[in-house]
Amino acid sequence: MTITQRDEQREQSLTAATETRGLEALIQRATRAGKGAAPVERWNPDFCGDLDMEIRADGTWFYLGTPIGRMPLVQLFSSVLRKDADGKTYLVTPVEKVGIRVEDAPFVAVEMNVSGEGDNQVITFRTNVGDVVEAGPDRPLRFVDEDGTGGLKPYVLIRGRLEALLARPVMYELVGHGEEIEVAGRTMFAVRSKGAVYAIMPADRLQQLSA
Repeated sequence: MTITQRDEQREQSLTAATETRGLEALIQRATRAGKGAAPVERWNPDFCGDLDMEIRADGTWFYLGTPIGRMPLVQLFSSVLRKDADGKTYLVTPVEKVGIRVEDAPFVAVEMNVSGEGDNQVITFRTNVGDVVEAGPDRPLRFVDEDGTGGLKPYVLIRGRLEALLARPVMYELVGHGEEIEVAGRTMFAVRSKGAVYAIMPADRLQQLSA
């Protein structure tokens, strides 16, 4: 190993150590702030840069390229998560705001339950980090066409601007509760929850796909 390589390796080690100490400090501050879902919308700390942390599309959290395997730690970070109007996602405590990367949605809906019928029907989702929400006017569902595949990606709002992507089995279960409903003069294949109607796709398109 050359002197230059040793210097580069030492610099990388120091950087990793610094980031690790910074993460440990962030964990301590998040622990104090995040008793349940923290009131991050009311906090306006200074932006302190980006952290090498990412939430993959399947809901797995990574730090420095390594999965975070401790669910209590993931739940702690998720409690101080906020998505701002700039479209970026941050970990926020009363004293700092650091940016992280999110591949798709920060949460994944892994389970659902349906109770009631018709206008009284309520669809409840549980996320991979333990949030439980009822879809409705305050927690709307939305459906996005997947580019190039013709598939559908459903999301439910969890809090603030943070959404959960429905896992594929949950999506299939949700579609199983769909019905044809008149929406703005057009027959749509849709689902109901808490008195709200969420259009999945036009009914004639569904018929074409099913043919």
